[in-house]
Amino acid sequence: MLARVFSAAVNGIEAFPVEVEVNAGWGDTIIVIVGLPDAAVKESRDRVNTALSNSGYTFPMGRVTINLAPADVRKEGPSFDLPIAIGMLAASEQIETDRLDNYAMVGELALTGALRSVKGVLPIAMRARAEKKAGLIVPFENAAEAAVVEGLNVIPVRNLREAATFLEGDTTIAPATVDLEKIFEHRYDEEADFADVKGQESVKRSLEIAAAGGHNVLLIGPPGTGKSMLAKRFASILPPLTLEEALQTTKIHSIVGLLKPGQALVTQRPFRAPHHTASDAGLLGGNANPTPGEISLAHNGVLFLDELPEFKRSVLETMRQPLEEGYVTISRAAGTMTFPSEFMLIAAMNPTPDGKMPGESRSSPREIQNYLGRISGPLLDRIDLHVEVPQVKFREISSERTGESSAEIRQRVIAARVIQQARFASKKAITCNARMGTRELKTYCNLDEHTKELLKFAMADLNLSARAYDRVLKVARTIADLAGKPNVGSAGRVPIRISSSR
Repeated sequence: MLARVFSAAVNGIEAFPVEVEVNAGWGDTIIVIVGLPDAAVKESRDRVNTALSNSGYTFPMGRVTINLAPADVRKEGPSFDLPIAIGMLAASEQIETDRLDNYAMVGELALTGALRSVKGVLPIAMRARAEKKAGLIVPFENAAEAAVVEGLNVIPVRNLREAATFLEGDTTIAPATVDLEKIFEHRYDEEADFADVKGQESVKRSLEIAAAGGHNVLLIGPPGTGKSMLAKRFASILPPLTLEEALQTTKIHSIVGLLKPGQALVTQRPFRAPHHTASDAGLLGGNANPTPGEISLAHNGVLFLDELPEFKRSVLETMRQPLEEGYVTISRAAGTMTFPSEFMLIAAMNPTPDGKMPGESRSSPREIQNYLGRISGPLLDRIDLHVEVPQVKFREISSERTGESSAEIRQRVIAARVIQQARFASKKAITCNARMGTRELKTYCNLDEHTKELLKFAMADLNLSARAYDRVLKVARTIADLAGKPNVGSAGRVPIRISSSR
């Protein structure tokens, strides 16, 4: 007898439908799986066989052929265990049901018949809804993640027998639900706060501007000045994730398997801080079958690269396109994948190899030149703000006075982002000032003659490139938004240095 069960698999960050066809026939007892299965899918034969026996069912006698369609796309992972097992039960007439066409299902089987969680359930749930399925049967631990997809009944099951009896109609299982409003409740007071940082008011101001406009930042200063401390608190002044951003971020984290059991959504902006020994595949993503890397895991959040010159130059150079475009395309023999990577880069570095300021360093001028030369000019040109982080003075460290809290700074950041959302409401590709193109710069960054003259001298004095000129306008637009000014001008306090060279 032939049975057909619907499932799905992930390709990149999107899912595609997979039909699991199971045919139980005569002949020697053997299971054949076709349709480009990987090793984990092939091993499902033994898992399913044992799970069926331990769940009180019998293994079909004779030749069992399992086809995973479409046959020209490689299938990976153990998520096909449940649909294969249900297909075998239906094909051998151990269960009778008319629900197989209405439900999709995924899940890994333990040898006991229990279901284990799988990766990529959120994009699979979205695909099931797009395919107009009435529901999706998932392991209990994946139910909250799938339940955020509206218009789809998510059926959480704990084992194979529970799934089978539900499909037969002998068991009633209430669809999983989530309270999105409660999920998005977020306590910022539990996080590290900017009020903990003594002094460094100009650096805090720079980070506020960066957060308000989505700009990349390079912090340059000796060890112990608080570069890492400031960077780790940066996420606390960013605006909260929107539902759309949360869904995008959760899809990426789900595919990589970073969601905690029972977690529905990623509701806090990611903060990723890879070690300087990271490879280009670790940072961009890749391997034989392309998977998201650190820059995609930081999508809609922050990527912090400490000790920037210690990263391999080839690794840093691979970030140039993602910084500019907001996505990364990876080509391998297995195929080409495009992953979103719209992140904010916060980088930190010492001014010299020994960490001292240039006038105090024991390093020779050539050593300093080689150290700074590890970071290319084109990469630095894509970092909007180059901020010097000075040593903290004793009176600032010993003072009982605390600076502004993250909550106070965050309110100004949110107000500036609201202005930008209204400005770019008709342009979905532009989410903040840092993403403006040439046309938007001409429209929203008009300069008077005095400001043009000032910028002209700055370009000549600092040897700014054309790209750096655009970055200056974007940062100026953000400063104006924070001040509530409709136009960009030369007046106002700008305690930062913007440059494209070392």
